[in-house]
Amino acid sequence: MRFYTICTPDGRKVPAVQGPEGSIYALQDFFASCTDMLDAVRTLGADPERLQELRNNLQSPVTFTSPFDPASVRILAPMQRTEGDIVCVGLNYRSHIDETAHVEDFTNKEATVYFAKRADSILGPGDRIPDYDFVDQLDYEVELGVILGRDVRGYDPDRDPNPVFGYTVFNDLSARNLQFLHKQWFIGKSLDGYTAMGPCIVTADEAGNIDDLRIACSVNEEIRQEASTRQMITRVPELIRELSKYMTLRAGTVIATGTPGGVALGMEHPRYLKSGDRVVCEIEGIGKLENLVG
Repeated sequence: MRFYTICTPDGRKVPAVQGPEGSIYALQDFFASCTDMLDAVRTLGADPERLQELRNNLQSPVTFTSPFDPASVRILAPMQRTEGDIVCVGLNYRSHIDETAHVEDFTNKEATVYFAKRADSILGPGDRIPDYDFVDQLDYEVELGVILGRDVRGYDPDRDPNPVFGYTVFNDLSARNLQFLHKQWFIGKSLDGYTAMGPCIVTADEAGNIDDLRIACSVNEEIRQEASTRQMITRVPELIRELSKYMTLRAGTVIATGTPGGVALGMEHPRYLKSGDRVVCEIEGIGKLENLVG
């Protein structure tokens, strides 16, 4: 299934699900207490039977009121808010480690690198990336985003049910000059409008083999990043296992799983984003996320 947050013709922000015929239905028709996508993830992720009931109802949507024509609504970021800060994985593709070794050498790292990203405002498809006058090294990073559907602590991939609610396309926008200035990653990656996500959340049954999906990013139609998720050093189940060993991961937590090589920072002569640039992030089976700078 594909879950969206839409802006309706009357201006309401509504969590929604797409039916097999392409129409979009408000999730509030299915359970009235659902106010946004975080509520939906918490409710459906913790109750597989209710998720299956929703899937069955979509085959014959008598439970729902009139569907929305996709052309009549605006697609927003699927999650307008997340459970806590976004958990990001750094340097999870060998190509990205190699290209950035001249900045900070992680070629011999032994453990997965994690950091947090504040996301007070999340961009969706078509939203503009802020062009701050104090950022002169704005970079793009396409990543597979993972949304957890239930609370997780001590996850064992060989024993426990998969806690993932679904997957999305994620752009971990980064102000490299602030990253270098403050000697860490939190501020440079947490500016308002520096998280982009969408166009939807795709459940695992529709996403296909997440360990072998094409992942790419283009700037003004020039492909800058292109790889496969099979090249991730630490795969999704192991990320969840390791993180949940140390902390409780709540339903609605977003994990950004790292970016492949091709970012501006890794170039001999970096070509950072500038006002007017069009950035398109894409993951096979999930969709495209397009944003303009400025």
